[in-house]
Amino acid sequence: MIKRALPVTVMTLLLLAAWYAGAAWLNWPQAAETLARAGKPTGFGDVLAQAYAMKRPILPTPDQVVVELWTSLTGYAPTSPRNLLFHAWVTAEAALTGLAMGLVLGILLAAGIVYTRTLEASLLPWVIASQTIPILAIAPMIVVILGNIGLTGLLPKAVICMYLCFFPITVGMVKGLRSADPLWLDLMRTYSASGVRAFWSLRLPASMPFLFASLKVSVAISVVGAIVGELPTGGQAGLGARLLSGSYYGQTVQIWAALIMASLLSVALIAVVRGLELVLLGRAGVR
Repeated sequence: MIKRALPVTVMTLLLLAAWYAGAAWLNWPQAAETLARAGKPTGFGDVLAQAYAMKRPILPTPDQVVVELWTSLTGYAPTSPRNLLFHAWVTAEAALTGLAMGLVLGILLAAGIVYTRTLEASLLPWVIASQTIPILAIAPMIVVILGNIGLTGLLPKAVICMYLCFFPITVGMVKGLRSADPLWLDLMRTYSASGVRAFWSLRLPASMPFLFASLKVSVAISVVGAIVGELPTGGQAGLGARLLSGSYYGQTVQIWAALIMASLLSVALIAVVRGLELVLLGRAGVR
């Protein structure tokens, strides 16, 4: 246990040291100018202390971000727009909705590609090509198009998430559905089993490890898609809206706190997927 924790601890300390050094370097000119204007001492220690205590630093220190997170999470009700949990829930709602839509679309596309050679030759290249379009370019288009037909709120953000996460699910499921043992497939043909029966009894169970591996990637991508989808909508809720408002008013500490919250949200959702994987695959006897 100690051997496993030691490398993580050392790397964490190195990252924190680099973060503090970067904060001092980037905030130094502004801190020195502030002290000079106030007629205060501008020695090394004075400027360093000022660089680490600025209210609107270029790069906030880790302790400033932690204080902002703690204040937001404990100082307001969970339903308050000032609480990051409120914004995290709004983002998670869009991310999970888009993930569910991407899951359905990815499985349907994978099944079609595996069972129909024509789709493999005609559809798979377009699936791959769809991921070459930058999401920052296509997100406003999705919001505008769906908004013009009266679809606003959660759905445009979910569609953006679906667009991002269906690809790894499709690719993983194609690989998984084709991973079924050929001998078992021949045995099912011997017993005149239908393609649907082979899918549910053999191909789908064999694809589960591939599906969960794809879901771990997709759920993190879906959070990114939800945040990107919140930027062009001009909404008042969500981690993307929190990032946007922080950039408008120069609240860099708020921006970094929202970023950390987004990463924690992704980690939590990946942990949930991992838990489902252990439960479902453990019951199925898969290791």
